[in-house]
Amino acid sequence: MSAQERVADALYGLGWAVVKKLPEPVAVRLGRSIADLTWKRRGKGVQRLESNYARVVPDAGPERLAELSRAGMRSYLRYWMESFRLPAWSPERVKGGFEGQDLHHLMDGLAAGKGVILALPHMANWDLAGAWLTTTLNRPFTTVAERLKPETLYDRFVAYREGLGMEVLPHSGGTAFGTLARRLRDGGLVCLVAERDLSSSGVEVRFFGEATRMPAGPALLAQQTGALLLPVTLWYDDTPVMKGRVHPPVEVPETGTRAEKTSVMAQALADAFATGIADHPEDWHMLQRLWLKDLDAARSPAGGTA
Repeated sequence: MSAQERVADALYGLGWAVVKKLPEPVAVRLGRSIADLTWKRRGKGVQRLESNYARVVPDAGPERLAELSRAGMRSYLRYWMESFRLPAWSPERVKGGFEGQDLHHLMDGLAAGKGVILALPHMANWDLAGAWLTTTLNRPFTTVAERLKPETLYDRFVAYREGLGMEVLPHSGGTAFGTLARRLRDGGLVCLVAERDLSSSGVEVRFFGEATRMPAGPALLAQQTGALLLPVTLWYDDTPVMKGRVHPPVEVPETGTRAEKTSVMAQALADAFATGIADHPEDWHMLQRLWLKDLDAARSPAGGTA
């Protein structure tokens, strides 16, 4: 384990040990202070966030982009403060922490006995949305987590999410897809954060007018299992309650090859995500390179590795 990995593991461990014990107003102020300090330092993450927002809000000038990136960092730190505190929230606090729009798409799918796939971008607090599902609907669900380094940090995240009622599968290893398919065929619920491709098998889509790749998994699972595929977007406002919308189902095309169907469905997911992100750009926490143009630049000798 490198020194950097040890520091990261220790900081996350400190967050879950200490922040969850703070009074909520204190945690809110702490998160905002850290966000503002990080934003003022304008490190690579803040610069990348601003660059990504420039795609979402193409007519924004430097001043508007700076405002968005500051709000984005505050939203991002709100996510972390909430996540560190979620294990200590009462069931009543979890239930009252989220308000959903168009939930009938989800309820109808579950009532029909079909498996349901909820696909989300990195917006607001997807962990809180998951905790609300397990607490309010009393429905466990299965998700996938990226293999983080060091292994102890990955184990922390798995334990945290399992404590909220989720079944967590590792992204790597090759067994996640089969397990997800079995859960869906049994009428289960699967939740996937799905706008950033972590594999070499992503599907190219147009996203805010430029090419990127998004995971094929949600579309392939829907095709193979008959499960309902529902995009979900989340956002914050000026209240302690997070908001969210369940978008209409992404249908499986009646004709075409599997690859063609997957491409159409992935684009439909991207379009739904774009709708939610355009409405609430500051709540999209994308501090990494996403578009192919940026990824290609990073791989070139002059592009660096940031």
